[in-house]
Amino acid sequence: MSEELEPVWAVAANVVLWRRYGDLGQELRPGTKAYRGGAKVFVASAYVGMGHEQLTTIGRGRHTGRWITIDTATRHLHGFRAKLLYTPAVLRRYAQVTWWPVRTEEEAVEYAALLERIAVEQRASYHGGPHPDPCLCHECLSRG
Repeated sequence: MSEELEPVWAVAANVVLWRRYGDLGQELRPGTKAYRGGAKVFVASAYVGMGHEQLTTIGRGRHTGRWITIDTATRHLHGFRAKLLYTPAVLRRYAQVTWWPVRTEEEAVEYAALLERIAVEQRASYHGGPHPDPCLCHECLSRG
């Protein structure tokens, strides 16, 4: 039952190390509930009608280390890039949930750039209050 799966171009990203949480974003939490900070994930699908606020991602789970498929807020991801996907377990999950497969490297690069812009905008606008002091969120760590 060893099927040969063809590699596909996909968009990869990393989970932010620290994210703002709570009232006005004054608390900091590492990674997300499902992923550790810095974990590499693959974007399988997006909710375009909602302005790409949520993405369906495939990555290694925080608690089990097994491959999981879960919806993740775009603002919790960074470093979007085009990546040729080879891993059979990820390819199978990708085929089950994607409805708009990226066909070429150029498409993946364009989509990665769009998602990076959206993620930066969402992180900047999501919490209305000032950053806590000291702040370890992605923006603050990226600046310094």
